[in-house]
Amino acid sequence: MLAKRIIPCLDVKDGRTVKGVNFVSLRDAGSAADLARFYSLNGADELVLLDITATVEKRGTMVSLVREVARRISIPFTVGGGIRDEDDVDRMLSAGADKISVNSAAVRNPSLIDALAGRFGSQCVVLALDARSNPSLPSGYETVVDGGRTPTGLDALSWAREAAGRGAGEVLLTSMDKDGTKDGFAVDLTRIISSNIDIPVIASGGAGKMEDFRTVFVEGKADAALAASVFHFHEIDIPDLKRYLREAGIPVR
Repeated sequence: MLAKRIIPCLDVKDGRTVKGVNFVSLRDAGSAADLARFYSLNGADELVLLDITATVEKRGTMVSLVREVARRISIPFTVGGGIRDEDDVDRMLSAGADKISVNSAAVRNPSLIDALAGRFGSQCVVLALDARSNPSLPSGYETVVDGGRTPTGLDALSWAREAAGRGAGEVLLTSMDKDGTKDGFAVDLTRIISSNIDIPVIASGGAGKMEDFRTVFVEGKADAALAASVFHFHEIDIPDLKRYLREAGIPVR
């Protein structure tokens, strides 16, 4: 078994880290750059930085913040939110990001994934897939966009397979039903996606206790697990989590 990755997520609005429940009711969690440095020094394997209102506000991701974070950390980080074309990606990578994530723009224009993978390499392209339960679809889950505001009618597994085929190197899979609830990751959703595509899957949404990470790695077959508020507010500290996982037989870095 390959080592599992632990990834804090910084949901950013106006340069501050925020966190809510089901993508709403946001509360402040501190400076994004300060938190990024803290995680870099305290056991995080990677970071994800998401500008959570860039798409709905129809603006680009904050280049200056990306540049500041890149100066202050020594671990890989992914940037997403408001990325619409190759020029946006070029700006993020030039500012210091290691990978970019695409969501709404890729759903609306799937060939964007082909273009980004062809120009920058699959290793730079992360598909951010936000999914919500919908029993009428084959997998039981529907792809949603615009920060969870807009249903698409697109089956989540079908979209994950298509994106992988187009050159995405990884899937950041967020359960909209679980986001911020702290009652555990969407294990069934994660297993459905991870068992049916051949690129890594990062599970996101619902982490509340250390056992949730073990469960999503073992039962959900996730390659990495992402969380926000439990890390930001020190309900779980990453060194303690890694110690717990090692004792549970889960390989971590």
